[in-house]
Amino acid sequence: QRGETDGIVLRILTKAEGLVGEDVPLELLFHLLANYPSCPPAISIHSEHLTRAQSMAVKEKLLKQAEKLLSEPMVHELVLWTQQNLRHILNQLETGSGSEKCTCAAGPTVGEGPWMTLLHLDHMRAKTRYVKTVEKWASDLQLTGRLMFMGKIILILLQGDRSNIKEYLILQKTSKVDVDSSGKKCKEKMISVLFETKVQTEHKRFLAFEVKEYSSLDELQKEFEAAGLKKLFSEFVLGLVK
Repeated sequence: QRGETDGIVLRILTKAEGLVGEDVPLELLFHLLANYPSCPPAISIHSEHLTRAQSMAVKEKLLKQAEKLLSEPMVHELVLWTQQNLRHILNQLETGSGSEKCTCAAGPTVGEGPWMTLLHLDHMRAKTRYVKTVEKWASDLQLTGRLMFMGKIILILLQGDRSNIKEYLILQKTSKVDVDSSGKKCKEKMISVLFETKVQTEHKRFLAFEVKEYSSLDELQKEFEAAGLKKLFSEFVLGLVK
């Protein structure tokens, strides 16, 4: 997938040898930003055959490997590296010998602090399923914030580690989360990033991810103001009201 402003997302299906010599199907997602390969891609790993901890361990090792390949195209090298090293990574996790595995959880964004992003969705046809999917992604990626409905306006405000928010965006754009006008499952093509920034001292830190419905623009505005986001509301949300 190629976006006008947010780079390219590559989805690669492959297999690698697992712990007992079996083939493990893998889905590797690479989000290449405009300054790639000067900066590593955001990476996401998915497999029904891996636990969340195993997927995170593979992702962390891949990010470390990507840091060694800066300034040269690296996606093909990273795919090959995963195929050759999956068994070794899983074995380290199993035996506890990979004790360094947690030191790079935030990849290249270590030290940035918590991040915040505001997203706008055009519509939700399969609302119940869509909402459950968003809640699951937020929970899996340890993101807090709000999924907000006010009339036809749908907003997602996320707070958390910047690399996890990037992974959320990859999931949002590459997964079949909704249905089209004929009822067939489809990907989200009508999402836009309204705003993103490092969380500032005046911003409220959300403790959980909640789904909320507002009956009026006034009510929605008060939610933003209570979170220290009055300026964000006036600059980015008011313009959505038709």
